Amino acid sequence: MPTAPPGRPRRRRPRFPSPTGLFTFVFLRPLSDLFLWVWRLERRVEFLYRPLFDRWLRPPLFGWAQSVQNTRRQDEHFEIAEERLLPGEDQYTRDIIDELARFTRENWLPGGAQRFGNTKTFGVLRAEFTVLPGAPVGLRNGLFAEPRSYPAWVRFSGPGPYAPPDIEDYGQCSVGIKVIGVPGPKLMEDERFTQDLILVSPASFVTPNIKENATLQRWVRAKAPLAYAINPFDPHLLHLFMQLLYSPMLANPLEVQYYSNVPFLLGDGQAVQYSLKPCSRARTRIPARPAENYLRDAMTRTLDAGPWTFDFMVQVQTDPFLMPIEDATVKWPEELSAYVPVARLRLPAQRFDSAEQLAFADVLRYNPWHSLPEHKPLGNSNRARKQMYWELARLRQAMNQVEHLEPTGKEQFPA
Repeated sequence: MPTAPPGRPRRRRPRFPSPTGLFTFVFLRPLSDLFLWVWRLERRVEFLYRPLFDRWLRPPLFGWAQSVQNTRRQDEHFEIAEERLLPGEDQYTRDIIDELARFTRENWLPGGAQRFGNTKTFGVLRAEFTVLPGAPVGLRNGLFAEPRSYPAWVRFSGPGPYAPPDIEDYGQCSVGIKVIGVPGPKLMEDERFTQDLILVSPASFVTPNIKENATLQRWVRAKAPLAYAINPFDPHLLHLFMQLLYSPMLANPLEVQYYSNVPFLLGDGQAVQYSLKPCSRARTRIPARPAENYLRDAMTRTLDAGPWTFDFMVQVQTDPFLMPIEDATVKWPEELSAYVPVARLRLPAQRFDSAEQLAFADVLRYNPWHSLPEHKPLGNSNRARKQMYWELARLRQAMNQVEHLEPTGKEQFPA
């Protein structure tokens, strides 16, 4: 190892300011606020160009960013569906949980605590999850083993970590599908008959692993998330760029394609990712003066008019480098492995915006480890989610003095 010449002090690598330092409060937090202000201002004119941009320019720009990222990644010679523990993984998981728990206590009052991620509830909708006949033999495992219909509760939500008016959120959505009445042993004991499927609207995740996620959450809690991306000693500008490509001003959460970002087993030795894609090409217009909950209003109008359906699809891992298990920022290329529909999610015409049904979201816990062993979550991000989601759900429900409920699908609410 090289050493410094005699008589000369060893040079230390400069350090980026701490999330808790004075520089953060004086400079980085205002800079982050300014970035968000400019972005939110830009979103008010996106209707003029964003649909065409997303159709023609987003795919090649995102593909370019993924290519650049892949040239920087090291081939660690994984096998198909192989997992490897991240050094210090347990501590990083603990760091994330502690940061998010502090954020929850600092930013939400008892009785009104919300989820840190997937925060704002647009609605919890009654649904039917139907496994399709005719799936390829290799995909007929677990939940998809045979054609069958299950009741489900589907929660559509905004990204968080706050719950502002929809126009001021980050232009991303998530969907949690709780399939009900699923027989067989589960990987978590707090629910016996559910299979949870969680997806988000960006095609790739914001951080590659939980080490980076722990760093990001410290900056989020300091209210300076931009600092994570612009750190000159550890920049993440490419990841920020990819997130911005998938953060438009949305018109209707029912019209968005969703991605799991992280992999899961599908049987023995086969890894897959999930996607949820609307079957209809109908498109809602963004209102000229968006109301505070205009996304929920758009969903209400859609389901007032009739049912809505999605294809639930799986994508099989075929290349362990280009389709990694342990890096959530890499989108698995569809030219290597196309998505295959295995189920259909049908939302019947319904009203879902009563206060009682919106409050139902608080008693529910969505966790990818509410799962059959055949669908075991894979990768460090998924491994962290098991403890992280469980502890944070327990904290939220304790602050709100509500009991966790495993739903039956027979719950009824005022129209």
